[in-house]
Amino acid sequence: MSARDFLFEIGGEELPPKSLSGLSSALADGVLDGLTKAGLSHDGVTWFAAPRRLAVQVRALAAQQPDRVISVDGPPVQAAFTADGQPTQAALGFARKNGVGIDELDRSGDKLRFRREIRGEQTASLLPGILDAALKNLPVAKRMRWGSSRAEFVRPMHWLVMLYGEDVVPATLLELDSGRISHGHRFHHPQAIEIASAADYLPAMRQAHVIADFSERRELIRARVTELAAGEGGQALMPEALLDEVTALVEWPVPLVCSFESRFLAVPQEALISTMQDNQKYFCLVDGDNRLMARFITVANIDSPAPEKIIAGNEKVVRPRLTDAEFFFQQDKKITLAERNERLRNVVFQAQLGTVHAKSERVSALAAHIAGLIGADVAQARLAGSLCKSDLASEMVSEFPELQGIAGYHYALHEGLPEPVALALNEQYLPRFAGDVLPTQAIGQAVALADKLDTLTGIFGIGQPPTGSRDPYALRRAALGVLRILIEGELALDLEQLVLAATAQHGAALTSTTTAADVFDFLLGRYRAMYEEQGFTVDVIQSVQACRPRMARDFDRRVRAVAQFRLLPEASALAAAHKRVSNILAKEAVSGGEIERNLLQPGAEQALFDAISRRAAEVAPLFASGDYSQALSILAGLKEVLDAFFNEVMVMAEDAAVRANRLRLLSWLRTLFLRVADISHLSQN
Repeated sequence: MSARDFLFEIGGEELPPKSLSGLSSALADGVLDGLTKAGLSHDGVTWFAAPRRLAVQVRALAAQQPDRVISVDGPPVQAAFTADGQPTQAALGFARKNGVGIDELDRSGDKLRFRREIRGEQTASLLPGILDAALKNLPVAKRMRWGSSRAEFVRPMHWLVMLYGEDVVPATLLELDSGRISHGHRFHHPQAIEIASAADYLPAMRQAHVIADFSERRELIRARVTELAAGEGGQALMPEALLDEVTALVEWPVPLVCSFESRFLAVPQEALISTMQDNQKYFCLVDGDNRLMARFITVANIDSPAPEKIIAGNEKVVRPRLTDAEFFFQQDKKITLAERNERLRNVVFQAQLGTVHAKSERVSALAAHIAGLIGADVAQARLAGSLCKSDLASEMVSEFPELQGIAGYHYALHEGLPEPVALALNEQYLPRFAGDVLPTQAIGQAVALADKLDTLTGIFGIGQPPTGSRDPYALRRAALGVLRILIEGELALDLEQLVLAATAQHGAALTSTTTAADVFDFLLGRYRAMYEEQGFTVDVIQSVQACRPRMARDFDRRVRAVAQFRLLPEASALAAAHKRVSNILAKEAVSGGEIERNLLQPGAEQALFDAISRRAAEVAPLFASGDYSQALSILAGLKEVLDAFFNEVMVMAEDAAVRANRLRLLSWLRTLFLRVADISHLSQN
């Protein structure tokens, strides 16, 4: 029998939109895994998803498993039979285990062997089990039951389609019997539809006003929304997550342009965008200057003969939302940030670390300290730090928590505070997530660093560091934020000193006596996640971590330099030699003092001393300027003389003075490399 397409569709009530694509792809993965384990060949598995259905199509699925032979080895033949040819208990047990007699075992080799030919099963008989396992393994957080059914699934399911070519595959899943009957759009095609064959699925669904292909539906929405936005003289804001969610809400998408009163544009646009995107699933429009327009696009799930009614309905629904935002904004402007800040004296940040107001005071002092180090306005940094949390007591942030910082920025401008101070109230939270933008100006950098370092030292200081996947205070994100600001902002700040300054702000509130050291170690450890994500190898990162650089900017330069050095032909040999040097120095104490030239033997030892002397002079200014790449390139030239030294010179000489001198020579060499990294950590491939 030739290969045929296979179709599986399960449908019923509307599925959770935020997890629709994830459920569908997981279902396809489960089917693929089951087919692979069953040894069934095919030309690919494709998933489809719409609000009321999950579907999987397998192209050119083999009609039957291939026949196969299993071979099981048993005990050695010598141990399986006695001298007179009688089977031992080992042989009898092996035969019994495989359900055969002694005569059916192969004894031609060193071991007893049992071979069995297994006929391949029909695909149609295997598919129910494969689909049942795939459904049970879906990542459903909370399953539900419906009616009198004992079946459990993410939503009540009402129909099941399983077709192999044109034939129905008999099965019962989730207490539903399989067939070829599906259902189309709730309004455009409420009647049942019969699917003739697995290959007819997409066109049959389209005739029933369902675009079953999630990707096709998504791109149709994107293209049409973009077109409509251009027609309004703007462009649509289409976050990928929102586009996915809207795609999961409609089967027959019809985007429509709606509007709202221009007076609402006086409200911070972030608040309007937030409520329209999060609550209404609308695509907002902005003009060429990225300013919000009094237009938005909704995606209807029906091709209505009277679209103006749908438009009017959506405009009616959004108006109360925008009115609320307008009211909160107007009310908040009646109170200054400083007055609002006083309310935070009664809001607890953390029981042992005090109130949010106390935190803002610590941030204020630390931000002023950092501003002085980077040449920023100290008074503005102190003011921004003291007001950085004040908008948390506003009506706007109470209604829209995601606007913390943004609301503070607008209220600061309304009060006439300096622009850098207003910006810092928002930029304190940057970066909010991986890859997010960073503070754009010095006051923002100072407050953002102060806020994150205060949280890190405070939470570590009361003994609550992250453990495993648990990180309730988002300390890992805060640490990466600190490192990114220092590196990408090109700030030459001593991270260890910053941590000490932040720790001191907490006074007697901290219970740990090793807070500063613990936080610095934690920050040092976060480099690995940061640079692995950028494609750097673990050994390169660890080689720099071993030196514990105190400046994040310096760490970045070193990592990039070592990554380049690792590509040099000399790198592997130098790494091996450096490891040898490290091992020697770890076992032997190196006495202080200068290298005594009169104790150097002519030849390889003298040559190594001369080479190190020349290159030490060359790299000194490079180290001073942070040009580690060029410095390592120069030091790579030591390979040949170092190889000759180890080949010709016995480091552990019997003469104590000579031995000590040679150890000092190797220590000098190692110290030069340690100005960049401990290259003994590099893999020697």
